Amino acid sequence: QVLLVESGGGLVQAGGSLRLSCAASGLTFSNYVVGWFRQAPGKEREFVAGIKWSDSTAYAEFVKGRFTISRDNAKNTVYLQMNSLEPEDTAAYYCAAGWRLGILRAPREYDYWGRGTQVTVSS
Repeated sequence: QVLLVESGGGLVQAGGSLRLSCAASGLTFSNYVVGWFRQAPGKEREFVAGIKWSDSTAYAEFVKGRFTISRDNAKNTVYLQMNSLEPEDTAAYYCAAGWRLGILRAPREYDYWGRGTQVTVSS
């Protein structure tokens, strides 16, 4: 059984930082493309960042320079370091894994999902 578990969300002031973690069991992250997505109330789920088995990365335009995705293969965990957070970053953040050749940005391309962790940025 595949299980993805996100952690690290919380309440932070604008300009602050958080590091989200996504730990996997039942699959080996290094064999998958792993993505971080977010969904704010009333909005569609959107791509934030992704990392490929080759460690190449991709980011949404709105987070470039502020967020960094990385992985620790030994811990089978993917991280999202979020700096310079803005109130607009408030959302539930989800990690997802997909057996793909490239980092795709559509949620439908991912096969496994975690249940999410809430990030709230106050102004």
